[in-house]
Amino acid sequence: MMQQETPDSTPPPPPPGQPAPYQPPPIQDDPGMRMLLPVGRSGLAIAAGYVGLFSVLFLPAPVALILGVMALVDISKHPAKHGMGRAIFAVVMGGIFSAILLLMIALSFVG
Repeated sequence: MMQQETPDSTPPPPPPGQPAPYQPPPIQDDPGMRMLLPVGRSGLAIAAGYVGLFSVLFLPAPVALILGVMALVDISKHPAKHGMGRAIFAVVMGGIFSAILLLMIALSFVG
């Protein structure tokens, strides 16, 4: 009985003297695609970026700060993940608007 060969996902090498056929880079290695799509990014960094954006409404600011720090820890543990900019944005925006929120709460007790 003959065994069936399973199809291999890689194409055979080109004959000697011929150039290799063009192989597009994997989507997670293409910087243009990483800019458009959240491939290879930390999920925490994506969530932290959006919460950081909405932290100008003051209430999600502490959540943005916490998620941003968690995303930075996640990215440092997994160097293959991207999203450092979103995580830093969330920490900065969450920190600024958390401080303003605390100041507003403190002033409401004084006045």
